[in-house]
This record gives sequence, structure tokens and C-alpha cells, in this order.
Amino acid sequence: MSQSAIPYWFMRGGSSRGPYFKREDLPEDLDELARVLIDVIGAGHPLNIDGIGGGVAVTTKVAMLSTSDHDHADIDYFFAQVAVEERRVDFKPTCGNILSGVGPAAIEMGLIKTTGANTEVRINAVNTGARVTATVQTENGLPVYSGDTEIAGVPGTAAPIPLRFLDVVGSVTGAMLPTGNLLDTFDGIDVTCLDVAMPVVIARAADMGISGNESATELNTNTDFFDRLESIRLQAGSAMGMGDVSQSVTPKFAVVAPAANGGSLATRYFMPWKTHPSMAVTGGQCLAVCALIPGTVTNGILQRPTVSPAEIVVEHPSGSLEVLVEFANNDGKFSLKSAGMVRTARKIADGHVYVPTSRSG
Repeated sequence: MSQSAIPYWFMRGGSSRGPYFKREDLPEDLDELARVLIDVIGAGHPLNIDGIGGGVAVTTKVAMLSTSDHDHADIDYFFAQVAVEERRVDFKPTCGNILSGVGPAAIEMGLIKTTGANTEVRINAVNTGARVTATVQTENGLPVYSGDTEIAGVPGTAAPIPLRFLDVVGSVTGAMLPTGNLLDTFDGIDVTCLDVAMPVVIARAADMGISGNESATELNTNTDFFDRLESIRLQAGSAMGMGDVSQSVTPKFAVVAPAANGGSLATRYFMPWKTHPSMAVTGGQCLAVCALIPGTVTNGILQRPTVSPAEIVVEHPSGSLEVLVEFANNDGKFSLKSAGMVRTARKIADGHVYVPTSRSG
């Protein structure tokens, strides 16, 4: 069997990792593209043994970059979530952790030139239309990866990459509250269906029969919990105007509870069929905004900040994620201006990944 080589950069972005490609090196047709990415990752096997995936959803993600034609962006970032045990690719969501590596990867690829000690990279998230600004430390024309910044879920420290997210409201559904309600009830459980950076169905942990402080491993073995979660998620997805979401990773699902370690609130985030080992950047933004909106499932869980900008500390299984939210709340009407946070990234490898020639386009 002949094989074709595709240039790639293998990066950790935030608490996820995966291959970063130039979009021009991959098929334009999405069906062909999906087949290539399935071969790259080795989807369809729990260990991704015939590819470079890591056997869990945070290590089967793909970023595809190109120079942007938008006036407000330098780089177009197209994301793909490849399944682990199924030969399937979802192009609907985006990923904020993988986005953390977009700035450094774009510089490594030669898609953008550095501008001194700090290089601002304006990013257009193709999947959702969000605008993001990433500030990358640079030296001698290349990203700086070493530094003193630590993020939960990643060992060691690295150079900080501040991210500022704009235009994330209604990222998929077109509305912050896709159902038009602060609270909806499915299977007797109150939830808030919120679309900020990522559409998420949010419930109180106690209502779901858990504390919200369980480990990811403990939750992943609770099949009854996941059966309840999926039933609610499917109904909520339909109510959010997203149709049949049984084969899609969106909307995601999350639970909230009172903070246990000095943060704003405790959370557990689901991808959606496994528990996230830490917290998605997009999901963290959505949960932080939920914490700021009166009348949502976060009522009574935290002392809600009323002054903008507000830092919301989202506790998760590996630590916490700090989200700085700029907002307005005029006459009881909440509006989001931006959300920001600091992440890190690192180049792990580069070179070529090989796929069967028939798949390479």
C-alpha cells in the first residue's frame, strides 16, 4: 500500500494536543478530509493504535490553519474533533485549548511574521465565527515556549499566551439563550441552555445525584449518570434548534456546584460521553458567563459579581481555570463584551504524517 506524506506540527495547546496542518495541504472536500483525519488519528480503536491519537478526546483534536481574508484576522483556524473509538469526525465545534497553540503554530508554519518580543495574532475561528486575539512571546522570529506560567492539567510551566475572545455569543445557535429561557426542564431536571463560545447544557450537580467534586475516573464509571445526562442532552439539543445531536459532540453538558477550593464554583464538564480531565476553554467561558447571569442554574451557588470586569474561577478535576469576563447588565439585561484567560502551548514534534495515498486527496 503506497502512502502520502502530509507536513504537520504536533502541538500541545492548553490541556489538549494534536496535529496542526496548513489547510492547503489537506483535501477541500469535507468527506475526503474526514477520511484523511481518521487515518491520521487512527480513529476506530480505543488506543488509536494505527495513528497519532492518544485514545481520549483531548488527544484526538486537529487544527487546520490558513492566512485569513478577513480584515479583523490574520489566521483562519478550522477545527476538527475526531472520535476515538468510532471512525467519525465532527466539524461543528471549536476548541479553545487547541486554539492556544494556533498563534505559535502559525508562526512556526511561516503564516505570520513576528513583531519583536510579543507578537499579536488575530484569529478567526472558522467553525463558530468567534474572533480571538492571542499574544505570543517571540524571539529571533520564533515562538518562545519556556516560561513560568502553570495551567491546571498540564505538568510543568511554559510561556504565557493571553487570549481574548470576542463575538462568542450564539456561536452555534445564534443566541445566548437558544431556547429563550433562563431555565428549561427535561426529565424533571432544571437546566440552563447557554451558547457562549460553545453550546452547553448546564445542570446543578445535586439535581443529577452527584456532588460536583468527583474525579473524572469516578464519574466515567457511573453509567446511570451518563444515561441520564445523554437523555437530557438530546432533548435540550432539539430545544436549542440543533436537531438530532445523538452523533454530535455538541451541545456539551456540564454540572455546577458550590466551590470547594476557594473558587467561584465547582464544575464538571463532559465531552459529552466522557468527563473532561480538566476544563475546555470554550466550556469554561460558557460556565463563567452562566455564573454571572441571574436566574440560571447558578442561582444560590455563588455570590454573583456585579461589577465588570469580573474574574470567575472555575474549579475542575485538575485544578481551576480563571476567566476574566467583561460584561454589562443594564436593567436586568445581561450582555457579554469579551472573555479572557491565559493558556500555554508547546511544540512537541514536526515533520510528516503518512496516510494511504487514496486518502490524501
